[in-house]
Amino acid sequence: MPAKISGYPATEPVAPLKVSNGSSVAADKSQIESSAAAAGSQTSDQVTLTNSARSLQKLSEAVAQSPVVDAAKVASVKQAVDSGTYQIDAGSIADKMLRYEKGLAKAS
Repeated sequence: MPAKISGYPATEPVAPLKVSNGSSVAADKSQIESSAAAAGSQTSDQVTLTNSARSLQKLSEAVAQSPVVDAAKVASVKQAVDSGTYQIDAGSIADKMLRYEKGLAKAS
């Protein structure tokens, strides 16, 4: 499973390149690719992700795809508040807070 690595600008030097006189100069990706093609050999890098990294990657993708705000629910609650019909169920809120706290205790 290939992984995308972001946050590294392509214009930045990626590796030193040895020249024939023994000195080294910074090379960008195009210089490295052309020197590898000239040498006739191609190398490939391989990255193995741990199960935790895969899980984090899946979570990150799921979060990126989910909407930040449920606009329909916000509009519904706003209308209920404006009209004075919004009802707060204190028991339900307390139950959810307790379940959340129990979940935090188990994770510790």
